[in-house]
Amino acid sequence: MQSHDFHPSTLREYDIRGIVGETLGDRDAEAIGRGFGSVVRRAGGRRIVVGYDGRHSSPRLESALVSGLAASGCEAVRVGLGPTGMLYYSVSELEADGGVMITGSHNPPNYNGFKMMLKDRPFYGQDIRALGKAAARGDWEQGPGSSREEPVLDRYVDRLLRDFAGGAFRIGWDAGNGATGEALEKLLKRLPGEHHSLFTVIDGDFPNHHPDPTVEENLVDLRRLVAEKKLDFGIAFDGDGDRIGAVDSEGRIVWGDQLLAILAEPVLRELPGSTIIADVKASQLLYDRIAELGGKPLMWKTGHSHIKAKMKEVGSPLAGEMSGHIFFGHRWYGFDDALYAAVRLIEAVGELGGSLTALKSAMPAIVNTPELRFPCPDERKFEVVKEVLARLKAEGAKVNDTDGARVSTPDGWWLLRASNTQDVLVARAEAQNKPALDRLTAAIDAELAKSGVERGATGH
Repeated sequence: MQSHDFHPSTLREYDIRGIVGETLGDRDAEAIGRGFGSVVRRAGGRRIVVGYDGRHSSPRLESALVSGLAASGCEAVRVGLGPTGMLYYSVSELEADGGVMITGSHNPPNYNGFKMMLKDRPFYGQDIRALGKAAARGDWEQGPGSSREEPVLDRYVDRLLRDFAGGAFRIGWDAGNGATGEALEKLLKRLPGEHHSLFTVIDGDFPNHHPDPTVEENLVDLRRLVAEKKLDFGIAFDGDGDRIGAVDSEGRIVWGDQLLAILAEPVLRELPGSTIIADVKASQLLYDRIAELGGKPLMWKTGHSHIKAKMKEVGSPLAGEMSGHIFFGHRWYGFDDALYAAVRLIEAVGELGGSLTALKSAMPAIVNTPELRFPCPDERKFEVVKEVLARLKAEGAKVNDTDGARVSTPDGWWLLRASNTQDVLVARAEAQNKPALDRLTAAIDAELAKSGVERGATGH
């Protein structure tokens, strides 16, 4: 392979992702191996850990990627099938210079992709664009590389439990046939309490439901299990195990920002005054709660790579996103791992009175929209946000432009941002009551109309 052109839709902000056999294939995987291997070699490194999820296409893509890494003169350490958190852990544990996880995350079964990290930092944005340009020129290192297998699953599960100090609960678990299945089975044998698991057989067809715990319909089975067995709460994972979902004993969803509010309390008791980061989609209640607990709330851009980079910059022990990515720097490595977040949630619930249901009930009542998505061409979406920001600032609105436009009004707040991964604009609003929420969504509609965007929104 002298050079390689990627399908333009596959090089995204946080990762490389596409439809297998259409926009993504073995040659792309090999070129990613050669390109990423070259980046690592030029940074003075050689050892790259490779893991993959349970999709049918993952083993083939892994094999092609490893060929590319070897051609660039790198040593590929193959840790095999498991969650993304296991790969991130392996980079640290095996003192590697980088890592690549082959995963389609929570996309449909015909998708797959690659998440990369350089030592302990995310590889994203400009890094990925540069990888594409280098491939088009064939600007790659060459050398005699190698590959070896290194099973780490048992060591990873040991590490999840190493400093666990939680109590015994009755918990339901839904792995969604995703990559956490085997690790979860091993974990549950060793956690105190009583555990009931669903769909731990790893199956790339996702025969029971789609593995995305932020969508209510995907939590139906878990809710039923919790109700039938009268469990304390339930926990669910996405396809590659870097996002967590939870329900309380009454089947109510505990959303990502609410989980972060619970997890922050024990961390801030131990590290008072710490900065806790959340993304722009998170509730104002979360930011207020962090401040109330004596922490410094920091609103930052949506996207796991942005959050990880910001955590390193400000020395934050804990961060999270509305989408269920939870990042622990405290007693962990600063990356998003839903199995580890689950272990810490069990600890936190025990420390804060023993009932996730009571913690959820104590949260102030609020109404909000789901994520609203408005189709908008890729080349136009960022321009629309700029136009909206310009109009709002000219009107003297109270607006935060960290990531799109987050506007605070006496009714509450609304957000409009361009998706980094799809040709849509994403909006969300939160208010004290339904009439106030209606006014906020009307304000979003009005701004979109001024920029010529149709109201064909879909909830998510």
